[in-house]
Amino acid sequence: MGTLHVRVEQKKLERAAYVLKCVAHPVRISIIDLLEQQQRLTVTEMQHVLAIEQSLLSHHLTNMRDKGIVDTQRVGKNIHYYLTDTTITNIINCINGCNRF
Repeated sequence: MGTLHVRVEQKKLERAAYVLKCVAHPVRISIIDLLEQQQRLTVTEMQHVLAIEQSLLSHHLTNMRDKGIVDTQRVGKNIHYYLTDTTITNIINCINGCNRF
């Protein structure tokens, strides 16, 4: 057996743990999935697809924005949400590819 070592630098591990804690909820993972499919969405558009109360969706989006996962852009009267780092969408591919879920 060869020498074992940590293959990912500490800073990347800390960021990964932080992001995973921030998105560790089915609604938040669904939001990421929606924003992967359509880069910018309003709360109303997401609410229509997710079929949850607007207040609950807004709570999750505010938390994700505070943690730097999503951000907003005003377009006329609408506020559009988008992912700040699209590499987080890789989590959806991992979930879909795992046979144990």
